[in-house]
Amino acid sequence: MAKSPMAILALGLAAVVLSGAGLASGDPVESVVTDAFFDGIKSQAADGGCPGKSFYTRQFFLDGAQANPDFGKGGTSDDGKREIAAFFAHFTHETGYMCYIEEKDGASQNYCDTNYPLWPCTSGKAYYGRGPLQLTWNYNYGAAGQKLGFNGLDNPEKVAQDPALTFQAAFWFWMTNVHQVVPQGFGETSRKINSGECNGGNAPAMNARANYYVEYCKQFGVDPGNNLTC
Repeated sequence: MAKSPMAILALGLAAVVLSGAGLASGDPVESVVTDAFFDGIKSQAADGGCPGKSFYTRQFFLDGAQANPDFGKGGTSDDGKREIAAFFAHFTHETGYMCYIEEKDGASQNYCDTNYPLWPCTSGKAYYGRGPLQLTWNYNYGAAGQKLGFNGLDNPEKVAQDPALTFQAAFWFWMTNVHQVVPQGFGETSRKINSGECNGGNAPAMNARANYYVEYCKQFGVDPGNNLTC
Protein backbone atom coordinates (compact mmCIF):
# COMPACT_ATOMS: atom_id res chain seq x y z
CA MET A 1 0.00 0.00 0.00
CA ALA A 2 1.38 3.43 -0.95
CA LYS A 3 2.07 5.67 2.03
CA SER A 4 0.47 9.10 2.28
CA PRO A 5 2.68 12.20 2.33
CA MET A 6 1.86 12.64 6.05
CA ALA A 7 2.91 9.07 6.78
CA ILE A 8 6.17 9.57 4.91
CA LEU A 9 6.78 12.79 6.89
CA ALA A 10 6.09 10.96 10.15
CA LEU A 11 8.57 8.24 9.27
CA GLY A 12 11.17 10.86 8.43
CA LEU A 13 10.66 12.62 11.75
CA ALA A 14 10.91 9.32 13.58
CA ALA A 15 14.22 8.63 11.85
CA VAL A 16 15.52 12.03 12.94
CA VAL A 17 14.46 11.35 16.54
CA LEU A 18 16.14 7.95 16.52
CA SER A 19 19.27 9.46 15.01
CA GLY A 20 19.30 12.22 17.63
CA ALA A 21 18.92 9.67 20.39
CA GLY A 22 22.29 8.28 19.39
CA LEU A 23 24.08 11.61 19.72
CA ALA A 24 24.95 10.88 23.34
CA SER A 25 26.91 7.67 23.10
CA GLY A 26 29.85 6.10 24.80
CA ASP A 27 31.22 2.89 26.17
CA PRO A 28 30.14 1.88 29.67
CA VAL A 29 32.35 3.78 32.09
CA GLU A 30 33.29 0.59 33.91
CA SER A 31 34.67 -0.87 30.68
CA VAL A 32 36.93 2.16 30.21
CA VAL A 33 38.00 2.71 33.82
CA THR A 34 39.27 -0.77 34.56
CA ASP A 35 40.87 -1.90 37.78
CA ALA A 36 44.21 -1.80 36.00
CA PHE A 37 43.71 1.81 34.90
CA PHE A 38 42.50 3.06 38.29
CA ASP A 39 45.10 1.18 40.31
CA GLY A 40 47.80 2.14 37.80
CA ILE A 41 47.32 5.79 38.76
CA LYS A 42 47.13 5.11 42.47
CA SER A 43 50.30 2.99 42.36
CA GLN A 44 52.31 6.07 41.39
CA ALA A 45 51.54 7.81 44.67
CA ALA A 46 54.18 7.85 47.37
CA ASP A 47 54.34 4.79 49.60
CA GLY A 48 53.97 6.75 52.83
CA GLY A 49 51.77 9.63 53.90
CA CYS A 50 49.07 9.02 51.31
CA PRO A 51 45.67 8.67 52.98
CA GLY A 52 43.98 8.76 49.59
CA LYS A 53 45.38 5.37 48.62
CA SER A 54 42.88 3.67 50.92
CA PHE A 55 40.18 6.33 50.61
CA TYR A 56 39.69 6.55 46.84
CA THR A 57 38.27 3.40 45.30
CA ARG A 58 37.17 2.46 41.81
CA GLN A 59 33.80 1.26 43.06
CA PHE A 60 32.91 4.58 44.67
CA PHE A 61 34.01 6.31 41.47
CA LEU A 62 31.76 4.02 39.42
CA ASP A 63 28.87 4.62 41.82
CA GLY A 64 29.28 8.35 41.27
CA ALA A 65 29.45 7.91 37.51
CA GLN A 66 26.33 5.72 37.49
CA ALA A 67 24.42 8.48 39.28
CA ASN A 68 25.41 10.85 36.45
CA PRO A 69 24.55 8.93 33.25
CA ASP A 70 25.60 11.79 30.94
CA PHE A 71 29.18 11.52 32.19
CA GLY A 72 31.49 9.93 29.63
CA LYS A 73 28.94 10.33 26.86
CA GLY A 74 29.33 12.38 23.71
CA GLY A 75 28.76 12.35 20.00
CA THR A 76 31.03 9.34 19.66
CA SER A 77 32.60 6.66 21.80
CA ASP A 78 35.92 8.53 21.53
CA ASP A 79 34.29 11.71 22.86
CA GLY A 80 33.16 9.81 25.94
CA LYS A 81 36.64 8.44 26.52
CA ARG A 82 38.11 11.92 26.20
CA GLU A 83 35.82 13.16 28.97
CA ILE A 84 36.85 10.29 31.22
CA ALA A 85 40.50 10.99 30.45
CA ALA A 86 39.97 14.66 31.31
CA PHE A 87 38.33 13.82 34.64
CA PHE A 88 41.19 11.56 35.64
CA ALA A 89 43.83 14.03 34.46
CA HIS A 90 42.45 16.60 36.90
CA PHE A 91 41.91 13.96 39.58
CA THR A 92 45.56 12.91 39.26
CA HIS A 93 46.86 16.46 39.34
CA GLU A 94 44.67 17.68 42.19
CA THR A 95 45.44 14.73 44.47
CA GLY A 96 49.00 13.72 43.52
CA TYR A 97 48.07 10.37 41.98
CA MET A 98 45.23 9.85 44.50
CA CYS A 99 47.53 10.54 47.44
CA TYR A 100 45.82 13.52 49.05
CA ILE A 101 42.26 13.85 50.28
CA GLU A 102 42.68 17.44 51.48
CA GLU A 103 44.53 20.38 50.01
CA LYS A 104 48.07 20.68 51.34
CA ASP A 105 48.22 23.71 53.65
CA GLY A 106 44.61 24.39 52.75
CA ALA A 107 43.66 25.29 56.30
CA SER A 108 45.90 28.33 56.06
CA GLN A 109 43.93 29.70 53.09
CA ASN A 110 40.80 31.83 53.24
CA TYR A 111 38.19 30.37 50.91
CA CYS A 112 35.22 32.31 52.26
CA ASP A 113 33.67 34.57 49.63
CA THR A 114 31.12 36.91 51.21
CA ASN A 115 29.81 37.92 47.79
CA TYR A 116 27.56 34.84 47.95
CA PRO A 117 25.02 35.64 50.71
CA LEU A 118 23.04 32.52 49.82
CA TRP A 119 25.98 30.48 51.10
CA PRO A 120 27.22 32.27 54.24
CA CYS A 121 30.38 30.91 55.79
CA THR A 122 30.02 29.20 59.14
CA SER A 123 32.33 30.50 61.82
CA GLY A 124 35.22 28.14 62.46
CA LYS A 125 34.73 26.18 59.24
CA ALA A 126 37.20 26.09 56.36
CA TYR A 127 36.29 25.55 52.73
CA TYR A 128 39.61 24.49 51.30
CA GLY A 129 40.07 21.76 48.70
CA ARG A 130 38.82 18.27 49.46
CA GLY A 131 38.22 15.19 47.37
CA PRO A 132 39.13 14.10 43.81
CA LEU A 133 38.73 17.58 42.30
CA GLN A 134 39.49 19.44 45.53
CA LEU A 135 36.09 21.07 46.08
CA THR A 136 36.79 24.61 47.26
CA TRP A 137 34.93 27.78 48.40
CA ASN A 138 31.84 28.20 50.54
CA TYR A 139 29.51 28.61 47.56
CA ASN A 140 30.56 25.25 46.14
CA TYR A 141 30.23 23.45 49.47
CA GLY A 142 26.84 25.04 50.04
CA ALA A 143 25.47 24.20 46.60
CA ALA A 144 26.93 20.70 46.59
CA GLY A 145 25.45 20.05 50.02
CA GLN A 146 22.03 21.22 48.91
CA LYS A 147 22.13 18.91 45.90
CA LEU A 148 23.61 15.90 47.68
CA GLY A 149 21.79 16.13 50.98
CA PHE A 150 24.44 17.17 53.49
CA ASN A 151 25.22 20.44 55.23
CA GLY A 152 28.20 21.60 53.24
CA LEU A 153 28.51 24.90 55.06
CA ASP A 154 28.43 23.50 58.58
CA ASN A 155 30.19 20.23 57.79
CA PRO A 156 32.59 20.64 54.86
CA GLU A 157 34.87 18.05 56.47
CA LYS A 158 32.44 15.32 55.45
CA VAL A 159 33.74 15.49 51.87
CA ALA A 160 37.08 14.25 53.20
CA GLN A 161 35.55 11.65 55.51
CA ASP A 162 32.94 9.85 53.41
CA PRO A 163 34.43 8.09 50.34
CA ALA A 164 31.04 7.81 48.64
CA LEU A 165 30.28 11.50 49.19
CA THR A 166 33.72 12.58 48.03
CA PHE A 167 33.02 11.24 44.54
CA GLN A 168 29.45 12.49 44.59
CA ALA A 169 30.77 15.99 45.30
CA ALA A 170 33.39 15.68 42.56
CA PHE A 171 30.78 14.61 40.04
CA TRP A 172 28.46 17.40 41.16
CA PHE A 173 31.18 19.94 40.41
CA TRP A 174 32.13 18.27 37.13
CA MET A 175 28.61 17.97 35.74
CA THR A 176 27.69 21.48 36.89
CA ASN A 177 30.79 23.32 35.71
CA VAL A 178 32.95 21.22 33.42
CA HIS A 179 30.94 18.65 31.44
CA GLN A 180 29.51 21.21 29.04
CA VAL A 181 32.92 22.57 27.94
CA VAL A 182 34.56 19.19 27.26
CA PRO A 183 33.86 19.46 23.49
CA GLN A 184 35.84 22.73 23.44
CA GLY A 185 39.06 20.93 24.33
CA PHE A 186 40.91 19.93 27.46
CA GLY A 187 42.22 23.44 28.00
CA GLU A 188 38.72 24.69 28.71
CA THR A 189 38.24 22.03 31.38
CA SER A 190 41.43 23.29 33.03
CA ARG A 191 40.01 26.80 32.97
CA LYS A 192 36.92 25.59 34.80
CA ILE A 193 38.94 23.66 37.39
CA ASN A 194 41.54 26.35 38.09
CA SER A 195 41.44 29.43 35.89
CA GLY A 196 44.36 30.92 37.79
CA GLU A 197 46.70 28.55 35.98
CA CYS A 198 45.62 29.84 32.56
CA ASN A 199 47.10 32.63 30.44
CA GLY A 200 50.51 32.31 32.06
CA GLY A 201 49.21 32.13 35.62
CA ASN A 202 50.91 28.80 36.31
CA ALA A 203 52.13 27.24 33.10
CA PRO A 204 53.87 24.22 34.71
CA ALA A 205 50.66 23.17 36.47
CA MET A 206 48.59 23.78 33.34
CA ASN A 207 50.99 21.70 31.26
CA ALA A 208 51.07 18.93 33.86
CA ARG A 209 47.31 18.57 33.61
CA ALA A 210 47.53 18.42 29.83
CA ASN A 211 50.27 15.80 29.97
CA TYR A 212 48.16 13.55 32.18
CA TYR A 213 45.26 13.97 29.79
CA VAL A 214 47.33 13.06 26.74
CA GLU A 215 48.67 9.99 28.53
CA TYR A 216 45.22 8.78 29.52
CA CYS A 217 43.86 9.37 26.03
CA LYS A 218 46.74 7.25 24.77
CA GLN A 219 45.81 4.49 27.20
CA PHE A 220 42.21 4.65 25.99
CA GLY A 221 43.31 4.61 22.35
CA VAL A 222 41.83 7.99 21.40
CA ASP A 223 43.22 11.20 19.93
CA PRO A 224 43.37 13.93 22.61
CA GLY A 225 42.12 16.56 20.16
CA ASN A 226 43.10 20.23 20.03
CA ASN A 227 43.17 23.10 22.54
CA LEU A 228 45.03 21.19 25.22
CA THR A 229 46.07 24.22 27.27
CA CYS A 230 44.48 27.46 28.37
